[in-house]
Amino acid sequence: MALSAINPLAVAIVVFLFSCNLDPTNAYPDGRVTEVCDSMQPRHGRQPQDEPQHNITVDKTVFKPGERIKVTLSGTRFTGFLVQARNADNLDGNAVGSFSLIDGDISQLLTCGNVEDSAVSHTNKKRKEQVAFYWIAPIDGSPVHVQFLASVVEKYKIYWVKIKGPILSQANAPHFTSSQPGSQMLTEKQSSSLTTRFSSSDCGRNKFCIRDPSSCKPEKMHQCFFLSFTKENQSVLVEMSGPGEGYISFALSHDQWMRDDDAYLCVKDDQEVQINPAHIKGRTHPEMASPDLLQDRAWRLEDGVIQCSFRRPIKMPSSPERFDLNGNYYIFLADGDASDGIISRHLRQPLITSRMYNVTGSPENIGGSRSPLLVKFHGALMFMAWMTTVSIGVIVARFFKPVWPNSSLFGQQVWFQVHRILMVTTVILTCVAFVLPFLYRGHWSNRAGYHPYLGCVVMALTILQPVMAIFRPPPHASRRHIFNWMHWGSGTTARIFAVAAMFLGMDLQALDLPNPWDTYTMVGFILWHVFTDLLLEIHAFCLLRTGVGQMQQSGALIKTNVFGLIILYVSLMRKVEKRPGDFSKLAEDQVGILNTSHFENEGHTFKKIVLTIYICGNFAFLITFLAAIYQI
Repeated sequence: MALSAINPLAVAIVVFLFSCNLDPTNAYPDGRVTEVCDSMQPRHGRQPQDEPQHNITVDKTVFKPGERIKVTLSGTRFTGFLVQARNADNLDGNAVGSFSLIDGDISQLLTCGNVEDSAVSHTNKKRKEQVAFYWIAPIDGSPVHVQFLASVVEKYKIYWVKIKGPILSQANAPHFTSSQPGSQMLTEKQSSSLTTRFSSSDCGRNKFCIRDPSSCKPEKMHQCFFLSFTKENQSVLVEMSGPGEGYISFALSHDQWMRDDDAYLCVKDDQEVQINPAHIKGRTHPEMASPDLLQDRAWRLEDGVIQCSFRRPIKMPSSPERFDLNGNYYIFLADGDASDGIISRHLRQPLITSRMYNVTGSPENIGGSRSPLLVKFHGALMFMAWMTTVSIGVIVARFFKPVWPNSSLFGQQVWFQVHRILMVTTVILTCVAFVLPFLYRGHWSNRAGYHPYLGCVVMALTILQPVMAIFRPPPHASRRHIFNWMHWGSGTTARIFAVAAMFLGMDLQALDLPNPWDTYTMVGFILWHVFTDLLLEIHAFCLLRTGVGQMQQSGALIKTNVFGLIILYVSLMRKVEKRPGDFSKLAEDQVGILNTSHFENEGHTFKKIVLTIYICGNFAFLITFLAAIYQI
């Protein structure tokens, strides 16, 4: 598996080409809002507007069982809507009757309260001024009085809830007298402003704290994340801070995956911070709940740091999506961008605690990791394989064949056994590392860009190398040079793709080593390897030139020049590829010198010193990356 040195320019080009991968964030305007059929309130984390600007009209106000009535919603331009008909005597009850569509491109039917097609909503976020559809009265004749309700979204922060439409009555029904209270619009409790930074001095004593990094002191450090829980009788005071232009958030979870989680977000909106509870069902946009579930909300924006605090009861039986804080949970801490108060997917892996904790139990002072353990092992094993074992194995096979001519290891030449052991180790490390991300994710990742594709290429070429080695022809066979070129070509290609994959993998969310430190360090390692490779090439060239000079003095070679010397050197190197370990014998055949001991011994000490220094430097780079992986 003798591979040549990596061309830095080629690596740079490959890395540039494969690093141009963007992963856009999607919105969720599909209108499938069956989960809010009862409240009809969008989970946007905002309070509804007070004065409706939209009207519901019908073509009839008296209906018979099974009769079809046209309903129209119109007003200022809007993007989303939800319309239902309910018993006018019980507007908090379930939807009644069913709908049929007029324009299926802008509206769709929903099932609310186990009644099929009992509501109608939008299908996309296109702005519209009017929508129309048919309402079909229940066949069983109940109820006798029906009222239409509509929730309308103009844009994310501006919407109206349960706009009341006309009341329809059955023929010969008694006059309707409303027993419902007037429309009650929620009024947002104004958040107060924090005047000082949070303090970590009570962490582990009176506060349960999570800090990233573990040395975070929010009262002094701007670029760190802080989350604390302080139990106060039957409630908990939560404090959270961190750098960001969008939002910071935390979530309580029963596992280390984002699904069925109780989340809390502090979202920057212009020069204010909106504090909202939310529910996360998976890798989707969180479903915002009313901020009024939280008490004593307060926030602060200063020096690029978002601070927010609130108090919530330990138990909230009226809100089943809010977890009981007496339980044990994994804790997530995340941040990301926001635009106009709408959050985007977090740009890096959330910090996740290593085990479940009870935030109302004994105060603790903990940290977490932004990289899953299996992903850390994946990165560490790949660094070990493609920075260390393969690089040393290539250097040994390329330059150290004549260094130990009279020594053997397990019945084979020393260089060959060292090369084979290192390359077999590379294959094993690569195979194990390749499996780990699939064990963690359980499926192919669509958010990892080109990295997994490059990894598959590297894996295929890695398996190809030992397969070719098993079927390689004998050293002096006529087809041996074909194997040598295929062996060199596939190995070199694997190393180039591996370097590109490492460059991309270092900045993926699941690992995300410190940037730009990781890039500079990887470039430093490549330059270190290339420098060592060139140094040994130059040394071999100078050694050959010295030998030729001695040949001239002995009369074996009358005249030479630099061009001829280069041709001689290249010729020898090509023959070495065909007949590994016979450098001195080839030199003898080429220049006609009987005493070849000079070529066998000259420069061996220098090569050993260079190899020792190279291995030490290689391990220094490896340990640096392993330490960085351990700390994230």
